[in-house]
Amino acid sequence: MGEIQRTSSFLNFNTVILIVIGAAIGLLMGLAFYFDWLYLLAIPLILAVLYIAIYHIDLLFLAIVFFTPLSINIEEHTDQFGLFIPTEPLLFGIMLLLVYYQFKSVLIQPQFFRHPIILILIGYLAWLFICSITSTHPLVSFKSLISRLWFIIPVLFFGPVLLKREHAITSFFWLLTIGTVLVILFTIVNHASYGFGEKESHWVMSPFYKDHTIYGAAVALVVPFPIMLFLMKKQTPLYSFILGVLFLIILLGLYFSYTRAAWLSVLGAFSILLLVLFKVRFNYVLLVGVLALSVLFWKQDAIQMELARNKTEHTTEAFDERLQSAANVTTDASNLERINRWSCAIEMFKDRPVFGFGPGTYAFEYARFQEPENLTIISTNFGDMGNAHSEYLSALSETGLLGFILFVLFIASVFYYLITFIQKARILNNTYFIIGCGMLFSISTYFIHAFLNNFLDTDKAAVPIFGMIAILFILNNRLSTQPNGRI
Repeated sequence: MGEIQRTSSFLNFNTVILIVIGAAIGLLMGLAFYFDWLYLLAIPLILAVLYIAIYHIDLLFLAIVFFTPLSINIEEHTDQFGLFIPTEPLLFGIMLLLVYYQFKSVLIQPQFFRHPIILILIGYLAWLFICSITSTHPLVSFKSLISRLWFIIPVLFFGPVLLKREHAITSFFWLLTIGTVLVILFTIVNHASYGFGEKESHWVMSPFYKDHTIYGAAVALVVPFPIMLFLMKKQTPLYSFILGVLFLIILLGLYFSYTRAAWLSVLGAFSILLLVLFKVRFNYVLLVGVLALSVLFWKQDAIQMELARNKTEHTTEAFDERLQSAANVTTDASNLERINRWSCAIEMFKDRPVFGFGPGTYAFEYARFQEPENLTIISTNFGDMGNAHSEYLSALSETGLLGFILFVLFIASVFYYLITFIQKARILNNTYFIIGCGMLFSISTYFIHAFLNNFLDTDKAAVPIFGMIAILFILNNRLSTQPNGRI
């Protein structure tokens, strides 16, 4: 009898709490609409997010993954600073919370920080800090460094902790794919209203993406995921149909992005995957590369003459002609402007080869390094048109030679350990092998694309890339301890 009374009392207490919370939310909503204080409506949402962050932070992390393709940059509305909502504030918040948890009770084991990938990354971050002190715009550089930390710390450092629960890795790929597909559907419908015109393809993905280049890079990242999810385990007819539809939508999104770099990155990633699947030795690949460079050097005059004949513009909507326009360095303004930015980055490096100009400073400095003969119809004398259009040259101009070397070493180490993992998983665990191949394809698309654009300072690229590196750590550890383990 006493047990029943205690339970009844407990239920009554919970009921009172729920009534109070409901009344408070109702009062807030009433005040918000009556006095036009609409910002009050955010209070219940903030409280709900705080509750999830404290008690279910792994679910909040997965929510961030889903909202990454759907996030919106408020820069266009504030004209003051760029911030992707809701992902970046949430990433910053869980970064602080996770660091607090790390000091309170160790979440990340010390051996994690001794892994070569992490050691190189920590070295790179330390160099970014030094370059921020010596920066020509210290405030800009430290802001850039902090923004990189709220991607790297919660996603890469704590990712192995947040994604360790059963099915969390599968959820990561599903949520990222579905979030991207929603944006693709929005873009295709919007683009269709303009007859899928090439000019409109540059902005129809707004407000989710700034332009078609970053949109194309994001779509290319998820190309292998539906196939990977289908092959991971035997699917029901319904799930097979859904994955088939998702894959078709992604291919349509990739095609109608009219992004040459994204198309080429997918072709390049497929080539890399084939080399790994057929176990082609790196020595052979290196030999072919050296021979190709030798031929290019030997035939450079003939190649330059051939390139000069290429007048195909990137404004065409035809797939084959658009690919041909990628080699037009005579009349294509987009290509010529990219060469202008690259030339500026190299000249900036020559001017400050040790520390560079500081993280995030390229856009503020490149104008004075433009040569008259490199200017195009889309160039500006004020240099207010953005970045270096290359992750690698951006690192070179902003962080000097050592920063560039550390950045390239980080990328090389990721590919080395990912390919090594794939070869081990091929023998020990077919599911892990399939995931490894999917991640290799996805990561390859980005770092091939990175020769022509740089987006790793945004959530759109950073969350998927660093998230997949975190998954590599999880699966590699499981493969060592539980070779026959399941996702």
